[in-house]
Amino acid sequence: MENYTVSQASLPLVDNPIPNTQIKKADLLPDAESRLDSMEMKEKPILDSTIPFRDLTNAESKKESIHRLINKLDVETNLRYQRTVEDTYCNVYSYDFCYFAKVYLPTVWWTDESLQKIAKGQEIEPVFEQSVDRIYSSAIHDWFLEWGASFGWKRMFTADEIQIKVNAEGGIGIICAKRKIKGLSGHIVPVVPETDLHKAYRENGVVIYPLQSQAGKLNYNYFAEVRKDWWKDELYSSYVFYYHE
Repeated sequence: MENYTVSQASLPLVDNPIPNTQIKKADLLPDAESRLDSMEMKEKPILDSTIPFRDLTNAESKKESIHRLINKLDVETNLRYQRTVEDTYCNVYSYDFCYFAKVYLPTVWWTDESLQKIAKGQEIEPVFEQSVDRIYSSAIHDWFLEWGASFGWKRMFTADEIQIKVNAEGGIGIICAKRKIKGLSGHIVPVVPETDLHKAYRENGVVIYPLQSQAGKLNYNYFAEVRKDWWKDELYSSYVFYYHE
């Protein structure tokens, strides 16, 4: 998406691996108007009992339920994720994917003023366009570095490493890239477990392009080689790999 409103001034460009015990999720409440067949209320979680949550029983149940979730969200066809003249919705899809996978990724985040109050020990409730505002993919890149560890995210450094973890454990992988030009669209994409039909791209047994699922200029339920190593495109100043069990 094009413009992000959360300030970048306080966010460092180095990894902060120490969890902050004061910070909490900035989720808004699910809303019946937030739907797969609507372009409205994208800042709120979808309220739809037919969308499966990730089954955390074991690695196999996690992987199987991730694929059921991808099939249900169906990013290629559902209206919620289709590009418009103004925007693409990689962040919305990644948020929905993580929400139903039972891991935290922000689609709104605390304003600088709210973060200052939280740091002083004040209790703040998430109120859209007051205490929280939308956060887009370039800003989410920096969010991972500053806040990811506080919500269970672990940084990784290669496509092979993150695909191996996702395949073995049924966890959630993310690739997030930040645009060089502030205010222009970055990109964020889930990395997902391989199946018999859908595979990562390897050379000499090493994953070069992991299996991913995305909304963007083009939407793919699954892809690997078709977009190559998109995160290394000259449009982006930096990229990060993160993993959550």
